[in-house]
Amino acid sequence: MSKRETVLITGFGPFRQFLVNPSWITAQGLKLAGLGESIDVYIKELPVSYDVTQQIITDLWHTLKPKFAVHLGIARASSLVILEQTGKNSGYRDRDVCGFCPTGHCCIEGGLEKLDCVINVRAVSKHFHQAGMDVIHSRDAGRYLCDFAYYCSLYHGQRRAAFIHIPSSGRLASVERLVPLLQDIIVTMLEQLDDSKYLGRYSPSIH
Repeated sequence: MSKRETVLITGFGPFRQFLVNPSWITAQGLKLAGLGESIDVYIKELPVSYDVTQQIITDLWHTLKPKFAVHLGIARASSLVILEQTGKNSGYRDRDVCGFCPTGHCCIEGGLEKLDCVINVRAVSKHFHQAGMDVIHSRDAGRYLCDFAYYCSLYHGQRRAAFIHIPSSGRLASVERLVPLLQDIIVTMLEQLDDSKYLGRYSPSIH
C-alpha cells in the first residue's frame, strides 16, 4: 500500500466586505472534493493578520510536514484564476485588520528578497489557458497578506508551496465551477512535483 501524503490548503478569514471569505469557502470545498485517494487534504483558515498568519504557517510546516501547500486568496475585481509564481520578502506597508505592519515591513528578517515556487507555474497556467480555461500566471502577489503568507510558506517549505488568487466575479466565482478547476490545477502541480525529470529541467529563480 502506498504511503498517504498530506497537502495543506489555506484560505483567509473575514476581510472588508467578505464576512465569510470566499477563499476559505473554496478551501472547504476542496477538502470535501479531495485530491485523490493517496492524498489527505488538511485545511486551515488564516486570519488577515501578519503575526498570526506567520506563526500558523511556520507551525504547520514544522508539525504537519505536508508534501505541498496551496494558499488561496481573493482577487478583487478579477474574473480569472491567477497562479502566483513568486513571493516577496519586503515592502509590506499596508496595515492588517489589527492595524499592524510586520516588523521591518518584511516577512523573514535576512531572508532572500524573492522566492519562486518549485513548480513551473507558467507552464501549468499555459496548459489550462490553452484548454480554454480562465487561468493566468503572475509574479506579483500584491505585497499584502497573500504575498506575505506565500513567502513565509515558500521559506519554511523549501519552495513547495503555491498561491492561487481566486476570482471575485464572473462564472468562476461560483464554488461549484471553481472547485473542480482548482482540483485539476493542484493535481497537475502535484504531478509536476513528482516528476523529478521535469523539475530537473526547471530551476526556479531565487533572489
